[in-house]
Amino acid sequence: MNIYVLMKQTFDTEEKIVIRDGEVSEDGAKFVINPYDEYAVEEAIRLKEEHGGNIVVISIGPDRCAEALRTALAMGADEAVLISDERISGDEFAVSKALAAYLGKQSYDLVLGGNFSVDHGAGQVAIRVAHLLNIPHVSSIVKLELSGSQATAQRDAEGDTETLEVALPALFTAQQGLNEPRYPSLPGIMKAKKKPFQQLTLDDLGLTEADIAPKTARDTLSLPPERKAGQVLQGDPQQQVAQLVHLLRTEAKAL
Repeated sequence: MNIYVLMKQTFDTEEKIVIRDGEVSEDGAKFVINPYDEYAVEEAIRLKEEHGGNIVVISIGPDRCAEALRTALAMGADEAVLISDERISGDEFAVSKALAAYLGKQSYDLVLGGNFSVDHGAGQVAIRVAHLLNIPHVSSIVKLELSGSQATAQRDAEGDTETLEVALPALFTAQQGLNEPRYPSLPGIMKAKKKPFQQLTLDDLGLTEADIAPKTARDTLSLPPERKAGQVLQGDPQQQVAQLVHLLRTEAKAL
């Protein structure tokens, strides 16, 4: 079984976001595997342990993304591919087009990814890839079982659970609760240094800059306004209610 995992490197969720000149500053920032993609990597490893096969992790981004890919190799993935080219923007259409161009030349049974990335939060890339490859997909899965050429997945549906059966090859995106990702072991870290690591550009994918022209553009980027201090209402309950109604009308404009 050939399993491919779409992976992104993102800011550590504990990092404080600083914006300079309309861009997120990366100075001194710590980067990690996108947490939802980490569930996908772990699920790929578990499926390989059960069914056998080969795991390839793929990422698009700058050279620093190699660190996240090597972490996935240390966890148990077999190969890594970094598509690094300044001509590929962060636009979801452009990223998915590049990933689909790479996967379209591979033999795959299963493609896994995270439900969404914690930086952009769009949740579009993996689903766009499935559409471009013309394969079925199931998003936000919390359980996945394989049987021959069929897969049964349970997905989170806003508090409920849906069970779907699809034919392979197919794509699935991981939701929190699918598994508990393992930590890379010392032997795994040492083995990762010798595992295949391929670096590609847009030219290697057979695409031109026009092929991946962004479909969206970001006008501005800013932090949300600082939260104002709360107010403590004084007096007895009747007086507090009167004050609250007054504030809702005059300040919050909610009434």
